[in-house]
Amino acid sequence: MLQEKLRDHKIILASGSPRRQQFFKEMGLDFEVRLKAVEEIYPKHLRASEISDYLSVLKASVHQESLGTHEILITSDTVVWHNGESLAKAVDRDEAYKMLEKLSGDWHEVITSVCFTTINRQKIKNHSTRVKFKNLSKIEIDYYIENYRPYDKAGAYGIQEWIGLIGIEEIKGSYTNVVGLPTQLVYKTLMDMVS
Repeated sequence: MLQEKLRDHKIILASGSPRRQQFFKEMGLDFEVRLKAVEEIYPKHLRASEISDYLSVLKASVHQESLGTHEILITSDTVVWHNGESLAKAVDRDEAYKMLEKLSGDWHEVITSVCFTTINRQKIKNHSTRVKFKNLSKIEIDYYIENYRPYDKAGAYGIQEWIGLIGIEEIKGSYTNVVGLPTQLVYKTLMDMVS
């Protein structure tokens, strides 16, 4: 399988996300986590997947010079796109509430871009999933923010948490993508790279 094909390579995951790290473990992949701070600022004219593509490449740029010959660096970024606007991570309770209020009763897109970087090539892939929330009550939004403090998540929610269990009416596309990593896309791209 993939781990066997990767025996001459080393996967470097440049993400502190416990959800992404767990997906790599569940896919049976050996990997090393390398973290370097990067200011996630993008040009304001970028839209939807252009934002996540740009940021996943930006996250790779700080590691590029230190990559070894047989290392494959994986960086990624997730964007919640709603009505022509990117909903990033909420800075506080008020912002989280406003985001969830916007998403309530409506469809939005969750886009994750994944950048695969070696010393001599780079591939950027992205996947978009459409998600529809039911009409969320003020009590439900307050309860979720109070108990789950979703400030590290794009769009101020985690689909795998309470809000996803009670609030998601419909989903079109990859579920794991909404959690933070389109695992099937990662698997296929790595298979193609080492075949």
